[in-house]
Amino acid sequence: MTRRRPPRSTSADDLLTTLGRLTAQAREGAELQHARVELAEALQRDMLPARLPAVPGLRTAARYAPSQDGLDIGGDWYDGFALPDGSLGFSVGDVQGHDVEAAAFMGQVRIGLRAVAASAHDPGEVLSLANDLLMSVDSGLFATCTFLRFDPVRWEIQSARAGHVASVWATVDGWSGCAEDEGGLPLGIMAGEKYPVTRRPLLSAGAFVLLTDGVVEGPSFPIEEGMARVARAVEAGVSADPGDLAAEVMKVAELTGHTDDAAVLVLRHDGPPGAQPDGAASHVARPGGRSDESPRVSRPHVVASGVQGDGAG
Repeated sequence: MTRRRPPRSTSADDLLTTLGRLTAQAREGAELQHARVELAEALQRDMLPARLPAVPGLRTAARYAPSQDGLDIGGDWYDGFALPDGSLGFSVGDVQGHDVEAAAFMGQVRIGLRAVAASAHDPGEVLSLANDLLMSVDSGLFATCTFLRFDPVRWEIQSARAGHVASVWATVDGWSGCAEDEGGLPLGIMAGEKYPVTRRPLLSAGAFVLLTDGVVEGPSFPIEEGMARVARAVEAGVSADPGDLAAEVMKVAELTGHTDDAAVLVLRHDGPPGAQPDGAASHVARPGGRSDESPRVSRPHVVASGVQGDGAG
């Protein structure tokens, strides 16, 4: 019977060699992840607008905060630009995923929205055309989005939602709420999707705040609580500088307890030219689109994409 030689014991040198190899592999992995994060941050920084448009009676500001641990980045965006007819277009959105691919897709969505908005009739058509464009790319990703058009002639906001979190509004005469308008599916899900348009005459000075879900949702509290906190911040800061109000809203994101990125876009508007300084009427209805019995509240008017409505009810 043949006796086996006992296995050779691992020497200290062998252990150090193995440890060195594993350390090098871990370092390479960490360096690769760090490089991906830096690339995503660069893409995010370069793709967000350097400045936002404004007109007399409308001031704007935005804030973006990367994820708290630095690993999840690249999905959220905000944008604002002038349109050929003199109106202003604004968008806020959130791409599925938080990596380099999400950052690149975010850039495609943002540029796609700008491209189609130049010829579209209203925000609903903007989202429909952008959705079909993204479907043709077949990237496998999708994005939620709110697109808003500010009309300085009618002095109104027209907006449409693609699966995105509600906006928050408040007026200087004491009204406030969440704009949970009817919407459609996120962009990139189904070709041919239509997006209803809600029109809001701005009959009183106030603020309209667009945001992403990273501001209002996380382990620390549900989205309902986050929206309530944002609403309180907007109510308290409705007369503040838009940059200060954006900063106050972004503070809610710091309390959510998660690592998602977050974006806030504030439109701080006056009442219509020639209006009474005390603001005779609010610019939107109470949350859910319900009109209040008081004549001080204007009802949002929902129309099909591409069809012009008559404004307040």
